[in-house]
Amino acid sequence: MAKTLVIAPGPTANGDLHLGHLAGPFLAADVCARYARAAGQDVLFASGVHFTQNYIVTTARRLGAQPEELRTRSAAQVEETLAAVGIRPDGFVRFGDRYVKTVRHFFERLHSRGALRLKAIGFPYAPRTGEFLTDAYVRGGCPVCLADGCAGLCENCGHWIASGDLIDPRSTLHPDDPVELREQQVLVLPLEEHRAALTAYFARKSATMRPRLAQMVEEILARPLPDYPITLPISWGIPAPFPEVSGQVLYADAETIAWSMHGTALAAEQRGGVLAADDELWFAEARPRVVYFFGSDAGFAFAVVGAAMLEALGGYALPDHFVTNEFYELDHDKFSTSRGHVVTGRQLAAEVPRDLIRYYLAATGPDFQRTNFTREALERVTRERLVQPWNRVADKVGAWAERGQGPLPVSEQSRAAAARMLERFAAACDVRRFSLTAVAFTLTEQLARLDGRDVAPADAGDFCHEVDVFLRCAAPVLIDLAEQAALPDPAIPARPTATQFTPVRLPRLAERGQ
Repeated sequence: MAKTLVIAPGPTANGDLHLGHLAGPFLAADVCARYARAAGQDVLFASGVHFTQNYIVTTARRLGAQPEELRTRSAAQVEETLAAVGIRPDGFVRFGDRYVKTVRHFFERLHSRGALRLKAIGFPYAPRTGEFLTDAYVRGGCPVCLADGCAGLCENCGHWIASGDLIDPRSTLHPDDPVELREQQVLVLPLEEHRAALTAYFARKSATMRPRLAQMVEEILARPLPDYPITLPISWGIPAPFPEVSGQVLYADAETIAWSMHGTALAAEQRGGVLAADDELWFAEARPRVVYFFGSDAGFAFAVVGAAMLEALGGYALPDHFVTNEFYELDHDKFSTSRGHVVTGRQLAAEVPRDLIRYYLAATGPDFQRTNFTREALERVTRERLVQPWNRVADKVGAWAERGQGPLPVSEQSRAAAARMLERFAAACDVRRFSLTAVAFTLTEQLARLDGRDVAPADAGDFCHEVDVFLRCAAPVLIDLAEQAALPDPAIPARPTATQFTPVRLPRLAERGQ
């Protein structure tokens, strides 16, 4: 059986995860992986932290910390926060010698195949400090959408912005310092040379890409593709192993595929696999199904540059699907750690049962547009749409379990209803059109249907059978409820075949943490 590789790229290791992160790629990837595995697929789920972006340096400077200490502390916080809301990747990427070796080997292969070019690129330069300014070190206007921000991936339009192309660039660490453009020889990946392959690839993917990623891809293919830097003339990062750019580092945002390969290798090993190399799972002949979950602003690095690098190397499978998301806001304002406008998953999980957190984040997730978190809405929505209806349903099943009558008959009509329910959940969870909000909507509607049903002795078996199927389908979201229910077989059936069913008492949901 071909493997499904579910990847939620790691956040920058400059702080903990807040609810905006969780409601985006991480919960969606976790639910997708759990559902696919329960449905019988061979799934590996990889995530972790990204340790080489220079945002770590700028954040450390602001906090008065050392960058190395900050990224180590942040990695531990991220892993703890994911666990607090029940997100447990099979493989979790950390910084270490093996990771560095994987990244360097990946780019050495690109270099040996002649895929990289030495080119003079203009970078903002600070004469006072003698430093080139890239990504987090420099900000200005985006030349595509005019939004103010740092170089690299524009949060607003999703385009990649070369440091030297920023409008009115200025240093983020020393805003008052004068800045000028200076050329420096770096290694680049000439994306224009891969135009034909990229055009054909995205033509195949256009039907399943969400609007903002599809728009970004359409816009970049309508103009000359840039020469994407693989090395940078800065000191923070993995040293580049090429003599022609001695003293430079590998561009952190170019590590996307190597990072992903390392993560999936760790995931396979965690589940008992033995690999000869970190890239083994990505070989084309293995026919892996690679599914990415990331914010829309990461599309250029993972989708465009990632596909170009894989095409340049040859012999690898390209990603099947990109599931993107927009921003999740707190009280109608963007989450901001620096301004203290933030709620972390660990903070909320200390007060609210994590099934309720997972349900509410799924129901309000930013699949296609910015959405909003408020504590009042979480309490009201989970109480009215999840806790109260589920507890009434559990009580109905419990009343029949207490009678101890043994197996109850299940009709063909009930099997047909269960089949429709399976179809609706499958439609929401299938990776081609995966939607976390659709999963939550289906859960809500099916629970409401069961809650509103009057149960007579003649159809008690039917009702209890359909509740069992519902719980299996809802388990990827309601992980603790499913575990407490102690299903003897948590698998999601391809089709319902039960002719009888023995009801058992089901756990109730609490509104607040114990």
